[in-house]
Amino acid sequence: MAAALGFSAPATLAEPRHAVTPGLRATLDGVLDEMPSAAQIWASRQWLSAMEPRLARFVPDSEMRALLLQHVYQEAQLAGIAPDIVLAVIQVESAFQQQAVSSAGALGLMQIMPFWVAELGRPADDLFDPLLNLRYGCTILAHYLAVERGDLTRALARYNGSRGETWYPERVMRAWKRHWWIPR
Repeated sequence: MAAALGFSAPATLAEPRHAVTPGLRATLDGVLDEMPSAAQIWASRQWLSAMEPRLARFVPDSEMRALLLQHVYQEAQLAGIAPDIVLAVIQVESAFQQQAVSSAGALGLMQIMPFWVAELGRPADDLFDPLLNLRYGCTILAHYLAVERGDLTRALARYNGSRGETWYPERVMRAWKRHWWIPR
């Protein structure tokens, strides 16, 4: 993807290294072994069609947009989270700028703190790689959803490092409702 996917990024904080559980690595390494069903393929195509024009204001290049949406959908599905929430997190975190760096040192689309590489990845992992950044971000958010027993508000606050506060989850939910929510 091109470096110019968005605008400047807000600061993101993350939890200290000792907050990571061993199960988080398994989430990162997990992949689906089954082929998707016809219904799953149809649902993914419907979602991609709905999101493509919405993402155009952030990612003007149609090929980059399609690639990003496919990977957001895939990584969100692997992590068991809603892909439209992932888009809202990316919008709030980096405005879809893959080279974003926060004042706290968080990197990339989902603003991943570098310490996560030591916890989850390999030393050579590049958090500016948008596809790898999505894998990390979705895994981390899924971990926090599990820690918070499915409470999205609390999981988002943990993701941002603002545990116990609601300003960040409120920003993500506003972005979701304004840009990414699909009435069902």
